[in-house]
Amino acid sequence: MGLTFGNLSYLHLLWLVPAVGVVYWYGFARKRRALERFATSNLLGHLMPGVSTARQKIKAALVLGAIAMLVLALTGPRWGERAVEVYQRGVDIMVVLDVSRSMLADDCRPNRLEKARQLVTELLAELPGDRVGLISFAGQARLSCPLTPNYGWFRMALDEVSPELVTRGGTNLADAIRMAAGKLGERSGEHKAILLITDGEDHNTDPQYAARYAFEDYNVRTFAIGLGDPTAGRRIPIRTEKGREYVTEEDGQEHYSKMNAQALEAIAIAGGEGFAVPVGTADLDMSDFYERMVARLDPQGLEAQEREQQIGRYQWPAAAALVLLIMDLVMMICFNQSETFRRVG
Repeated sequence: MGLTFGNLSYLHLLWLVPAVGVVYWYGFARKRRALERFATSNLLGHLMPGVSTARQKIKAALVLGAIAMLVLALTGPRWGERAVEVYQRGVDIMVVLDVSRSMLADDCRPNRLEKARQLVTELLAELPGDRVGLISFAGQARLSCPLTPNYGWFRMALDEVSPELVTRGGTNLADAIRMAAGKLGERSGEHKAILLITDGEDHNTDPQYAARYAFEDYNVRTFAIGLGDPTAGRRIPIRTEKGREYVTEEDGQEHYSKMNAQALEAIAIAGGEGFAVPVGTADLDMSDFYERMVARLDPQGLEAQEREQQIGRYQWPAAAALVLLIMDLVMMICFNQSETFRRVG
């Protein structure tokens, strides 16, 4: 029932209030010095009766208050609760995300890893209450987020994964798939899926066997999304003391990382007749991907659950900002009209 906020990151925009306040203060100071050069203070009231310092300060306060209210609206304040129906398919999805250095190749903009984050974020928008977890892997696998219906928590974990958090280099697809199968196997329910997002490069492991093990032992199907150029490939950037360099082969030649679509297709087929989508460097409709994946899992339909949800109140500070701006506009119109009547009279 207490006050919470949907996105506190927008609070940094409050710096606009003192910034605009300084601009007003500077403008008032320059205007005052100009008027003092024009005439003494006792004559200004007779020569320029329309000049009102108090009115100008009130107008500035209205604008500053409107900016503060708009920033508050952007933070998404919420209070009070209401019962809402959440439809849950009962599908558990473990996202297995490759964070090896090859995912830093920039054939997907800005790079493969950031493209993967974008696709996972778009997938979250399609989930009707399904549980989702995250395993990041390179040379070893790491549970970044256990299965949860809390997508905010999942997004925080997704934003934090990087090659630096995995202590062992390389790419071990099999280890990551086995860990995902084990975590999904701890949960009850029939509809479980591993979503593997990678460029398909693997260092001498057996991911097909791991996918087959996940399906036969835990009834977990494996689906895959492949990222990267499958033909020419792209160099893998690294940061050194000399600046930006690229990964090289043993013979000193620069290594070009390519997306291995055939390997991903084989993993998906071994993992319970799933499917792989070799995105390459193009875009992918995650809504269509999700529906295709769920169709393979054959869930028993949507299950409605009633939950308490806080009510968004952003419209109140937004309305307050609008009122303050209208008051500023009314003051300006009234002043202009009074000046016009005074001059005509």
